[in-house]
Amino acid sequence: QVQVVESGGGLVQPGVSLRLSCDTSGFTLDLYAIGWFRQAPGREREGLSCLSSADGGIDYADSVKGRFTISRDNSKNTVYLQMNNLKPEDTAVYYCAPARGVCSYHKLGSRFFGPWGQGTQVTVSS
Repeated sequence: QVQVVESGGGLVQPGVSLRLSCDTSGFTLDLYAIGWFRQAPGREREGLSCLSSADGGIDYADSVKGRFTISRDNSKNTVYLQMNNLKPEDTAVYYCAPARGVCSYHKLGSRFFGPWGQGTQVTVSS
């Protein structure tokens, strides 16, 4: 059974960093793309970053490029999202999800990804 579990969120002040984890099970991480998304209240789910092992592809949304970094640890079946210089507008529930294929095809479109975990809340506030 394909599953993902997000963790690492919290309440932080602007400017600090957080690292989110996406623990995966039930599938071979090398064969899938993994995407990070977020959803703020009243807004649509936004694609942030994607990593596909098959072609080494990495993609970032313009809104997080230069601040967020996606990485993976195959030995732990875990994908990370390092978030630096957090801003209040980064406040949202953050999700990860797998997708067959490569990031260059999916272009951070959430419709290609799933199943979804329950997410982890990130709140950036002074």
